[in-house]
Amino acid sequence: MIVYICSPYSWDIEVNIEKTKTYCRHAVREGHVPVAPHLMFPQFLNEDKDRELALQMDLVLLERCDELWVFGETITCGMKAEIAYANNKDIKIRFFKQVRRI
Repeated sequence: MIVYICSPYSWDIEVNIEKTKTYCRHAVREGHVPVAPHLMFPQFLNEDKDRELALQMDLVLLERCDELWVFGETITCGMKAEIAYANNKDIKIRFFKQVRRI
């Protein structure tokens, strides 16, 4: 399956990027292909200036995924939008509180 990785990006960006990498490795260990736009889009988009465009592109990718995997206990505004979109499109949502780091 292709799974969309839904996790915080803002606040402590460096820490959250490392956590997202762990979540992606978890998906791979489970035999899936992870999609984590917040690892890719900041490479060429500006978080402040291009936020709305990035969120729109996130949803385009999410629609093509089999499941939405939500990680952590903090749900940001962007994550809420992704969860709502997945609910609206009947995309299965799984919640993970913690995963093993490798």
